[in-house]
Amino acid sequence: MSKLKPILSVFHDADDGAWQFLDGGDLSKEAAMIVALEEVFEVDPTISELADLPIGWCAWRSAPGAAWSRKKV
Repeated sequence: MSKLKPILSVFHDADDGAWQFLDGGDLSKEAAMIVALEEVFEVDPTISELADLPIGWCAWRSAPGAAWSRKKV
């Protein structure tokens, strides 16, 4: 994971239960990557606060260290 950027939004996909960790930047397929959850946790341990995020929900924050907000997608 080069050029690490802060995780600002997280989606727990309703269709397949997958997780998406986004930085607010490029959403193209070319920019996407598959990584182990352990790697994401190493980048930002605060994602552990979202371990109970239900399938079909998302969470977001304005900046690193800010409180997470949640809603059903």
